[in-house]
Amino acid sequence: MKKKYLLLALLALGCMGNLQAQRKRVSPYAPQLEQLYNKVDAAQNPTVANKPLIGISQGYSEKKNSVNTAYVNSVLMNGGVPYIIPVTDDVEVLRQIVAQLDGIVFTGGEDFAPAYYGAEEHEKLGEVNVPRDTYDLTLFKLAKDRNVPILGICRGLQLINVAMGGTLYQDLPSEKPSDINHRQEEEGTVATHSVSVVKGSTMHQILGKDEIQVNTFHHQAIQKLAPELKIVGWANDSVPEMIEAFPNRQIFGVQFHPEIFTNAGETVLSNLFAFLVKRADVFKKAKDIHTRILSVDTHTDTPLWFRGGYSVGLRKNNQVNIQKMEEGKLDAQFLAAFLGQKESDEASLQKAVENCTNLIKDIHTDVEKYKDACAIALTEEDAWRLKAEGKKAFFIGIENGYAIGSDLKNIKRYKDMGVNYITLCHSYDNHICNSSTNTQDANKGLTAFGRKVVKEMNKVGVLIDLSHASEGTFWDVMKLSKDPVFASHSGVKALCNSDRNLTDEQLRALAKNGGVIQICIFRKYQNDNPAEASVVDVARHIDHAVKVAGIDHVGIGSDFDGGGGLLGCNGDNDMINITVQLLDMGYTEEDIRKIWGGNFFRILTQVRK
Repeated sequence: MKKKYLLLALLALGCMGNLQAQRKRVSPYAPQLEQLYNKVDAAQNPTVANKPLIGISQGYSEKKNSVNTAYVNSVLMNGGVPYIIPVTDDVEVLRQIVAQLDGIVFTGGEDFAPAYYGAEEHEKLGEVNVPRDTYDLTLFKLAKDRNVPILGICRGLQLINVAMGGTLYQDLPSEKPSDINHRQEEEGTVATHSVSVVKGSTMHQILGKDEIQVNTFHHQAIQKLAPELKIVGWANDSVPEMIEAFPNRQIFGVQFHPEIFTNAGETVLSNLFAFLVKRADVFKKAKDIHTRILSVDTHTDTPLWFRGGYSVGLRKNNQVNIQKMEEGKLDAQFLAAFLGQKESDEASLQKAVENCTNLIKDIHTDVEKYKDACAIALTEEDAWRLKAEGKKAFFIGIENGYAIGSDLKNIKRYKDMGVNYITLCHSYDNHICNSSTNTQDANKGLTAFGRKVVKEMNKVGVLIDLSHASEGTFWDVMKLSKDPVFASHSGVKALCNSDRNLTDEQLRALAKNGGVIQICIFRKYQNDNPAEASVVDVARHIDHAVKVAGIDHVGIGSDFDGGGGLLGCNGDNDMINITVQLLDMGYTEEDIRKIWGGNFFRILTQVRK
């Protein structure tokens, strides 16, 4: 018995000893290392939001890749997290890196090889670095495709111009002689010439000055400016010193070296880095929102391009494909089986039915080729499921009720093939209704057969699309339809006087019906001067429609691959720019959720039986 109690006592003492040892936690680390680790642990706060990740391009040589610490410090000092991007020509490696970035700085360095802008080598061309040219240009394309905010510095400005289609002076002293020495001998912290800043430009807003003093270390300069860019800063000898693509794209560049001044404590030019980090933060928020919402574009004419070699899995010149959807954070895409208007005799109508049927089959066949990356969807639930699986959703619509032919049973047959909506007409009157364009009479609406079509679509559960419809057709459908209707790709007439756009009266009626207007991304329906139409106009149309119809009755339908596209939004990869614009206008995540799909899927669920 005594031995038993003794054993228990020893065990108890052992446990106490272990507990005391655990409490003391004798560290295996040296005191200085332990102190550092404790500091690291103490600095981590779960309530602090992640800062934007800013990529920095590197210089290249056979022995090492490097970047000036001034670039790194300039990003750090302005609230960004610098990430040094390795020099490689591996596109997949760079793609994965760029996909994580919220902003990027292209740094200074050697002359650009003139072959990249279609010029012969000048006898005084400076040192070129072909591996770096390849790296920088690849990196720029990947970043621009994803609309990552970009700041180019010195060579970085020249990169922007070359990559977007511009040209360079190869030897500034001989090709554009000047009293200004653009390759100063003084230290980088010494300003050697002035730059005039264009008033009203974004750069003027950033710097808050009409004129700034800068350093200069360049051999080349912009000769021909690339499309989409504006020169917003000039040296006294008319050499371009600052460029930007705002507000359509978040791209800007300077020919001097602000990182040197910033690193030395100067505050004015530091604003360039502060602005980049700010734009990167907005871009990051836009991307984060898209991970939580379901986004859909309700109209493209992409199936028209099947006969030209188009495929949803190929990133080619078409505005719609899986890769571009991923870059623009778009989850779902409507592919419209479009038919041009022809005669309405029975033989022509039957041919229309046949052609539409074949187009729908082509959609199914092409999507099936890439079943590991996408699938046909019928419902909102399908789209959410596919998003969770890391896949893109393709929905099917029909543009032009001409495809119905003369048999109402085709409506149900099309629905069984995956069709969710039918646009009653296109750009000409048909046997169903009058069109808004090339019409005999815009006041006329549904035909007798058209009234049967509306009733049958309500009965079967297919959405009625009023884009392209005359005002007479619009009001006839409003009176007749028992279900909400929508306009899959339209604009607002108050901002652009197009016959296809909806008046404020129509917007209010659409809202009363429970329906939705999907704002299109088409130059001539966004701006009375189509050449100037941009993503800013798209945001303005959305905003106006929200103010008139309400936040529950507005969405987005691009009309890509059928004439759609404008400055700052010319493909699925640019869709993120709309979200950025809406965030800048003060729209909340819940607002954006509704606009990007919530409103549309509400009526789709309601209508689909």
